[in-house]
Amino acid sequence: MKAVRLHEFGGPEVLRYEDVPDPQPRKDQVLVRIKACALNHLDLWVRKGLPGIKLPHILGSDIAGEIVEVGEYVSGLKSGQRVLLAPMLSCNHCAKCVAGLQNQCREFTVLGNQVDGGNCELIAVPPVNVIPIPDSLDFNQAASVPLVFLTAWHMLVGRAGIRPGQTVLVLGGGSGVGIAAIQIARLFQARVITTAGDEEKLEKAHALGADHGINHYKQKISDEVRKLTNKAGVDIVVEHVGSATWDESMKSLKPAGTIVTCGATTGPEIKFDLRFLFGRQLSFLGSYMGSMGELHEVLGHLFAGRLKPVVDRAFPLKDARAAHEYMEASQMFGKIVLNP
Repeated sequence: MKAVRLHEFGGPEVLRYEDVPDPQPRKDQVLVRIKACALNHLDLWVRKGLPGIKLPHILGSDIAGEIVEVGEYVSGLKSGQRVLLAPMLSCNHCAKCVAGLQNQCREFTVLGNQVDGGNCELIAVPPVNVIPIPDSLDFNQAASVPLVFLTAWHMLVGRAGIRPGQTVLVLGGGSGVGIAAIQIARLFQARVITTAGDEEKLEKAHALGADHGINHYKQKISDEVRKLTNKAGVDIVVEHVGSATWDESMKSLKPAGTIVTCGATTGPEIKFDLRFLFGRQLSFLGSYMGSMGELHEVLGHLFAGRLKPVVDRAFPLKDARAAHEYMEASQMFGKIVLNP
């Protein structure tokens, strides 16, 4: 099969489109022909070099395709079914896994991170990862769902405990997590303020349900939040940008407000005054992916049409380098997809 692999870490130029052996599925696995694989910032971090990555390596966490072969020990699935793949892998037998907390498993990882992912034509996975999709979703849309909608759902619902009537600030409203978070917050009847770097992205965020938009290149986020909330601040900040926005995120919170963070795309090092934390009784929460139960929960809303994926642009798999360059330019609104 064809695949895009890393033989060394570095910039987009290290991505190689080449022939690799087809996967040989075990009797307890399902073989899927990949029709679409969406990019995530994780792909950029792995490509640049993360600990524990064995080379050569295939990137790609978000996968949709058709079942080619079902292992002898697998039931409930059949060849030809249109499916998306849950992007996370765990041991499925430890205390955390059997409690439905797969993202706390010591062996938890994500497709395309510690194991090969979907920047290829075929992949063999456990049946628990295989989820049939309705005809209303095409493959590009389906591949744009799993990682970002699960991440945003776990952040807002699982960690921050969002409630109707709250006000939520979503950083980076044009990103995959941002687009999902705006829609999930609106699903819970929250008021949504979001940020983006240009007016076109803000207009698209409004169309998804954001009540207010802040151009972070032209406006100071915390000042605008104070104006929009009559100096009250927001209940929840969905933070995944990191060092560039952390101070503004803190200043945007109302007393007893919550920052929930899942990433640090501008850098992981932050500093804050502990007196501000305890004096205002703030909560800073970390969030990493989510559980299988949460994935099925958010997919229920997507399959019913209450939430929708947003695809920015699709590239042929052989043009993975161009797709990475496009992502690093941060011009997209929605997901970038590769088609084998």
